[in-house]
Amino acid sequence: MSEAKPTVVVIDDDSAIRESLGSLLRSVGLDVRTLASVPEFVRSGHPEGPSCLILDVRLPGKSGLDFQRELAAENIRLPIIFITGHGDIRMSVQAMKDGAIEFLTKPFRDQDLLDAVQVGLARDRARREEELSLLSLRVRFETLTPREREVMTEVARGRLNKQIAFDIGISEITVKVHRGQVMRKMKASSLPDLARMADKLKALAQKPEAP
Repeated sequence: MSEAKPTVVVIDDDSAIRESLGSLLRSVGLDVRTLASVPEFVRSGHPEGPSCLILDVRLPGKSGLDFQRELAAENIRLPIIFITGHGDIRMSVQAMKDGAIEFLTKPFRDQDLLDAVQVGLARDRARREEELSLLSLRVRFETLTPREREVMTEVARGRLNKQIAFDIGISEITVKVHRGQVMRKMKASSLPDLARMADKLKALAQKPEAP
């Protein structure tokens, strides 16, 4: 199944700016959603495919910087490009520190914006691919029996079959059978590959759930 087309979301309360940016982005073949405020974005929902957000710093009600912090608090990792006619160094430093792709002061070069958009879309595409990879890893791990999970943990730690057999009270031959099943079910190409999978699963288990 093909991935949904990339979308750039523009949030700016100036209709002329929205129209100008929309035309620019469509001219290079991008899908664009232009909105006047953060509440409009919340109501419209997130795009299905890779996306990035062009966000005016000063908006009616909730500011762009406030919205950036809100997204971060909700663990929504949407790449953000800030645009402003009233920026200062402190503001730009804070935005970049909080993960913004770029902070552009109006008037800015069209190419600077387009370059930043491509960086943002590439970053979001990579994030989505990583999330799909982790989901697939979790699904494969769920197919393991409790004993196979135990053996996987020990194998990933670098323990030998005879050590694992002694520790968990089964025969070495049984360990070998479980180990083979683990490699097959997890689709691991090697022991280092299996160890990397175990590290990712451990990190996922330790990661707090998003609200």
